[in-house]
Formats: sequence, structure tokens, C-alpha cells
Amino acid sequence: MKTFKTDLVKIYQTERGAFFLMIINLILAFFLFIFSILNLNPGVPVVKIGYGDIGGYRDGTWMDLLTFPMLAIIFGILHNLLATRIFHKRGGGMTKFFLLITAALILGSFLVLTRLLGEI
Repeated sequence: MKTFKTDLVKIYQTERGAFFLMIINLILAFFLFIFSILNLNPGVPVVKIGYGDIGGYRDGTWMDLLTFPMLAIIFGILHNLLATRIFHKRGGGMTKFFLLITAALILGSFLVLTRLLGEI
């Protein structure tokens, strides 16, 4: 934990863009978590859980949609921890690249979830 704190201070001092991206990812992941928890619909027996080009939408239970809150936790917390580790090992450029990819994954998760919710 001590190295995490010192790495965060070093990221803030040297790579403010990476630190800003870490905060943006944390905020986006928080919104994904809240949005996905509010739209679980536990009273509905069948929900759309996936889409395939050939088979169309796949049905499942509301518990299958728990993957979206888990993704939010992974993207928000674990990826920021990984970003500090990447900064420590590889530097600021690779950290920014990793954080941009994480932001794209979070936005993609929003897109998939909203499309699945629109088909209910």
C-alpha cells in the first residue's frame, strides 16, 4: 500500500494526464456500477443477456446481468491499480494508453447494456 501511495503521488507530479485519466475511469466505472445496479430488474423472469448476429438476442435471468456491476468494479478499481503498476514498470505513455483503452471498454459496456435494456 505504501508503494501505491507513492506511485500515485509520482503520477500526479510527473504525469497529470495519466492521473486525470485515472480519475475519469473511476468516475465512469462508478456511473456504470450505479446504472447497472438500478437496471437489474430482479422481478422479471427473463431478460436479454446477449446478442449474436446469427441467433439474435439471447434470453437469461436477471442474475446474468450481474456481470456489468462486476465489470464496473474491475474497471474502476483493479484497472487503476494496474495503471499504477504499469506506470512504475513502463512509464507514462503506456499508462495513458492502458487508461484510454479502459475508458473505451467502460463506454462499450454502457453501450451494450443500454442496447440490451432497450430490447426488454
